[in-house]
Amino acid sequence: MRDYVRGLLAPVARKNSWQLAEQAGHSTPDGLQHLLAGSKWEPDDIRDDLQEYVAAKLGDADGVLIIDDTGFIKKGTTSAGVQRQYSGTAGRTENCQIGVFAAYASARGRALVDRELYLPKSWTEDRERCRTARIPDEREFATKGELARHMVLRALASPLPIAWVTADSAYGQDNRFRRLLEQSGVGYVLAVPKPQFSVGCSRIEGLFAQAPAEAWEKISCGDGAKGPRVYHWAAVRLPAVAEFDYQGEVPHRMRWALARRSISKPDEIAYYLAYAPLQVTVQELVRVAGARWAIEECFQAAKNECGLDQYEVRRYVGWHRHITLAMLAHAFLTAMAHQSWEKGAEQVGQPGSSGSQWRRFGDSWQLVVPSPRT
Repeated sequence: MRDYVRGLLAPVARKNSWQLAEQAGHSTPDGLQHLLAGSKWEPDDIRDDLQEYVAAKLGDADGVLIIDDTGFIKKGTTSAGVQRQYSGTAGRTENCQIGVFAAYASARGRALVDRELYLPKSWTEDRERCRTARIPDEREFATKGELARHMVLRALASPLPIAWVTADSAYGQDNRFRRLLEQSGVGYVLAVPKPQFSVGCSRIEGLFAQAPAEAWEKISCGDGAKGPRVYHWAAVRLPAVAEFDYQGEVPHRMRWALARRSISKPDEIAYYLAYAPLQVTVQELVRVAGARWAIEECFQAAKNECGLDQYEVRRYVGWHRHITLAMLAHAFLTAMAHQSWEKGAEQVGQPGSSGSQWRRFGDSWQLVVPSPRT
């Protein structure tokens, strides 16, 4: 396992078992393949250790848990959970696997902290096919929202300090997902779809249709690749719900609807529902809404730097083992980047220098392979 994780951290072109074995000095990939397919260890135990590690290195009282899914393009029909289905990663329907993930983000950094492989009904209704892919008999069909709820409950029971949860509209429109967060006493800012989503008796876009110009405030929801992500934001306070929002006679939580409008394209408006402590500001709600992009950065970094999507396993347990170890490798890089930042260390290693060097890019590290000397 040590060799495997070191290989995921190394400048290996394609992080499959053959190239990781070569990196580790193994004569064959048999040992690393056995690690993923045949040896006896529980990836959920490593996941729990990972959450404890991220809590210690990146934990913050204002931490945000982010839920999203990503696709893994595959060939053939034998990889667990694979079928033609929509992949947000590809932006189209592809033959792929879908993983539902949770990431943790704070001012110290961001890292993936949980994962579940989505199994379509074409799989769960074919038990023989499931047994061939080593999917446990007790694993039944679960929607992505159900998988997300399980991950939220695990994260809330972990050492991770979580003040907020955010997700895109696929999860925000799920009433059971929102109710779980309310019953757990955690705040949320969740995107919701515009066309069919209603708040009480009104469609959500109708709440903002007549908003005066001064109701739209220019606020940054965090830095992106090209600097601050600035939009016009408007906020509407919604009536409290007695069942969830009151302690005695006094409400202890407040509900909001938010609208985010593009400055350059005013017709492009996104909507959110929020559940928050009474003292929360609109700027804080905007910060949490903007934190959702952190999981996309985690996906990109973990795939590019740690081989998250470069596996060649087909069975259910192998997927969870590889994905968990790749998440661990990425969390280590994020923690080291934050540690270096805290110490005021300067960037090391410039392109073209002699010998491999680690360089910091945003909130993560990459190993820069220098050009050979001529």
